[in-house]
Amino acid sequence: MPSRKAQNISEAKLGRLLEYNRNLRDQLDIPRITISEASTSLITYCKQTRDPLVPSVWGPIDKKDDPFTPTNHGGCCTIM
Repeated sequence: MPSRKAQNISEAKLGRLLEYNRNLRDQLDIPRITISEASTSLITYCKQTRDPLVPSVWGPIDKKDDPFTPTNHGGCCTIM
């Protein structure tokens, strides 16, 4: 008859295996798409979305549309 310590170790191993099995089943349920479909989607997004960091492709960006333009609040310091 196995000792209590060996039984606890076996139960811990079983628990880890069951958790690992559950994680694998969860990953199996994640919806997947083919590489070609993902590539096409990425190309379409890049063609339709204006990128302010690539002005050579999209042309100059208006200051109000550029999210990287520094904002001027009138002064350099704020005292609280």
